[in-house]
Amino acid sequence: MSSPARRPPIVLVETAFLASTSGLLYLINTYFPLGPAFRIFFPVPIALAYLRWGARASWMTALVSGLLLTVLMGPTRSIFFVMPFAFMGVMLGVLWRRGASWWVSIGLGALLGSIGVFFRLWLLSILLSEDLWLYMTIQITELAEWGLEKLGILAAPSLVLVQGLAVAAIVANNIVYLFVVHLVSLMLLERLGNPIPLPPKWVRVLLDYEE
Repeated sequence: MSSPARRPPIVLVETAFLASTSGLLYLINTYFPLGPAFRIFFPVPIALAYLRWGARASWMTALVSGLLLTVLMGPTRSIFFVMPFAFMGVMLGVLWRRGASWWVSIGLGALLGSIGVFFRLWLLSILLSEDLWLYMTIQITELAEWGLEKLGILAAPSLVLVQGLAVAAIVANNIVYLFVVHLVSLMLLERLGNPIPLPPKWVRVLLDYEE
C-alpha cells in the first residue's frame, strides 16, 4: 500500500463521500426515523473505508463524520454517533480485513454497542442531573409489580434482578443488531468488491449463499 503522502486523490474523495454518507444517514434517521433501516448502515461506510484504504482512511472517515454532525446537530448528538457507531465501523473494518470469524466480530461489536448504550445513559444523566439508569429500572420494576399484582402473583421482582435483565436485554439487542449489520455488509460489500469474511456454515445454508 502506498504511503499517505503518495496516495491518489481518490482516497480523499472516497473518504469524504463515505464520511458524509455515514453522517447523513444518522442525521436523517434522527429527524425522520425509519425504524432500524438506516441504523443498520451507520458503521458500514467507515468499515468500508478501512477495507479499501486502511486504518488512516477509516479513522479520517470517522473523524469527518463526527465533525459534520457536530456542525449540523451539535456536539452531544455527534458524540452519540461517534460512540459507538464510528468506533464500531473502525473496529469492524479491522476485524473484517484480518479475516476474523463472525463470532468474534459480532461479539466484540455487541460489547462495544452495549458500552455505547451505557455511555449514552451516563452522559445524559450528567446533562440532566439525574440518574436515568436508576430511574428507568425503578419504572420497569413498578410496571412489573403492577403486572404481577394484576395476575394475582404476590412476589415482587427486586431492583437488582430488573437491572440484570435490562443489561441482558441490551446485550441481546446489540447481538441481533450486529448480526443484521453483518448480513447486510455480506451482500453489499461483496458487490462493491470488498467482501467481508464468510458467515458460519448454518448462515450460508439458511441464505443459500454460494461461495
